[in-house]
Amino acid sequence: MIPRGRAHKVPPMNTHIHFDIGSSTLGHVLVALNDKGICAILPGDSPRAVLRELRERFPSARLEQDAVRLAGALAQVIAFVDGRSATLGLQLDATGTVFQQRVWRALRAIPPGKTASYADIARRIDAPKSFRAVAQACGANPLAIVIPCHRVVRNDGALSGYRWGVARKRALLDREANR
Repeated sequence: MIPRGRAHKVPPMNTHIHFDIGSSTLGHVLVALNDKGICAILPGDSPRAVLRELRERFPSARLEQDAVRLAGALAQVIAFVDGRSATLGLQLDATGTVFQQRVWRALRAIPPGKTASYADIARRIDAPKSFRAVAQACGANPLAIVIPCHRVVRNDGALSGYRWGVARKRALLDREANR
């Protein structure tokens, strides 16, 4: 099960991050942008919750809410989150370890409407005994839905934890299955 609640910190980053928060069918969504691209997409139950997660993820960054700068990106992300757009044409900056990057690439290869187990992903990245580390990489995912960790399930096909709540995971999987 993936722990829920605390965001995983990334390496110290003394950078300026612009963000904004909007509403989607899955609740509030925060989109954050650094000088390299979208560095976080965080769904949550309230603006306060998603902002707290952003602060935990980037504790050294200077955060600035900027609705003007993020207007287009936020609209695109919400359309993607809500299933009204199948693609996201934005530059992404998912900061993570080499192992996390391998896991996240494997997750992005899972087609919508399909699932894979943590063990399946571990085998796909040639680390067959690393299923627990795969689960931790899913929990460290900075780009909810874009890196589709919601498509990862237990070996028996049952839903397991999801950093942003099992109800969101179920809603995403149901939406993808009905396309």
